[in-house]
Amino acid sequence: MATNVVINNQPRQSPTVISVQSNQWSTGICDCFDDLEICCFASWCLPCFACKTASDFGECFCLPLLDMVFLAFQMLLCPTCIPPVSMSMRVAVRHHYKIQGDMCGDCVYTTFCNICSWCQMAREIKRHKQSMTFITTQPVYTGDQQFLVTQPGVVASQPVMATAPQAILTSM
Repeated sequence: MATNVVINNQPRQSPTVISVQSNQWSTGICDCFDDLEICCFASWCLPCFACKTASDFGECFCLPLLDMVFLAFQMLLCPTCIPPVSMSMRVAVRHHYKIQGDMCGDCVYTTFCNICSWCQMAREIKRHKQSMTFITTQPVYTGDQQFLVTQPGVVASQPVMATAPQAILTSM
């Protein structure tokens, strides 16, 4: 009795990276309807929202609370208008994502439209995080069991399939 072993290898597909680059904000300063969750959160509790946005960007969670201290200080002693942390965060987000603009525009937005400015930064951070965290699954074969393994950080337009030799036993 002879047995034939046939090994069938499937072609490997390489991931296709999708990269859309623009030097503009992905949404306008007043595009609250683009993401209502962000807009509502910012409108109801700006300090909490600003702390979450700073944390999502990789900064200290409590950093925006310094703007509240600044506002109290400015009401008592020094009447200036520009919230320093909001201004700094906007400039940092713009530079990090290579968005066209200048500090004069950032100053105007953070001074007169602070909530809208935080919302715009949060939408930008969210969009950039989403474009980098597509999760693809690939089957991994170990013996006679198949497992699905997720790989965060792979941006692909088609699923990434791992190929492992699959043996088909036939008897003659």
